[in-house]
Amino acid sequence: MAENIKRSPTFLVGTDKQRGILDEFRRHEQHFTEEYQKNKPLCFTARSFQQTHPAKVRMGYKDADATLTSPMLLGVCDGVSQLEEFKMDPSLLPNELLKTCEELAMTQLMPDMQVTPHDAYRGPISLLKEAYEATTSFGSTTVLLAALDNGTKIHGKLHPMIAVLSIGDCELLMLRRTNGRQGELEAVFHTEMQRIDFNVQTPLQLARVDGRIDEDFEESIALEVIEKGSAVHCVSAYEGDILVLGSDGVFDNLFLDEIVEICNEILRPSKKSDFEPSSPALLSQVAQRIVKDSHAKSGHGAGGQFLDTPIGKGGKVDDTSVVVAEIVELTEAHKQIWQQVRRTRRWKSVLSCGGMQCGAERAPCVSCEHDDDDERRSPPRSQRTRGEESDSDGSTEEGSKCTIA
Repeated sequence: MAENIKRSPTFLVGTDKQRGILDEFRRHEQHFTEEYQKNKPLCFTARSFQQTHPAKVRMGYKDADATLTSPMLLGVCDGVSQLEEFKMDPSLLPNELLKTCEELAMTQLMPDMQVTPHDAYRGPISLLKEAYEATTSFGSTTVLLAALDNGTKIHGKLHPMIAVLSIGDCELLMLRRTNGRQGELEAVFHTEMQRIDFNVQTPLQLARVDGRIDEDFEESIALEVIEKGSAVHCVSAYEGDILVLGSDGVFDNLFLDEIVEICNEILRPSKKSDFEPSSPALLSQVAQRIVKDSHAKSGHGAGGQFLDTPIGKGGKVDDTSVVVAEIVELTEAHKQIWQQVRRTRRWKSVLSCGGMQCGAERAPCVSCEHDDDDERRSPPRSQRTRGEESDSDGSTEEGSKCTIA
């Protein structure tokens, strides 16, 4: 089956080979950018979209991608479809892992939450380790997480940071209007892929397998991948920043400037001096457009010629998933809704609404009054979103730092 699809499958990588290259992939970096901002906490509003490539659907491949959109944590996991050959469901571990990460992030990262020292946020590596240890599914997956940490202070002022953790070849691209609110979005940060021997089919992976694949596998091996192989970056976060998290199906087929162009085409700058959040509908449009264009690049172009991609002509036929998020102010409404979720733990009865979770039986928060298919009344002028009609100069740190471990 695999030989009929060019550059398609991701192959399972043996534990011995992964162990030998962990130090090569490890990154612990912090990227601080100081600008005058209000002393306020931030959160994500996000939308995701994923689609199996039509060619893989025809061949009977299962979509093993998973995405996460929540106020404090974003994620993309790309499961290894090859595990179907061993009678395993490759989608189980990616989905269970992200769901568990979300539950932990809700407890650890929401400001003003009362948590014990044992449950406190200690960085994305610790969060992922705890999540992995709480899962039971078999599988193998790449992992990309972006955690919004409102606990960092510089010169005594709140300085939200995004901690990005990557294992494998999913990537994150951060965009910012560096020339003012009316300026174009520009790329300000981009992660790197972790691929063994630079092979597009053998990314670094987080796995749990049994004797069908590896009789010598132990979970300590996976924990070692998290601790020693993770690439972790801490990046300054500002209101209005756009994050694009994608599987290799996105970044193997689209050049960075093509992704930036899509974002600028759909997310037009506000005509007002004050920040105006983008509507969830626009974020959805960006996500769907990115996936559509990614699939188009892996086929024939005009005249039957293969198109140029970052990995060469013709790109890669693959499951494709993307999360598109905007950073906005964390309001009391966000906190109240998430406190309710924490009390009830009724995850499936909660509706996704504007990048935050709104209980199905309570009135929507102000920032969620308008959604993709809603025609509710518009929020007050100060809270309207685009796409809807009708401090200091120093660089030294004080206080808490962005946590990595």
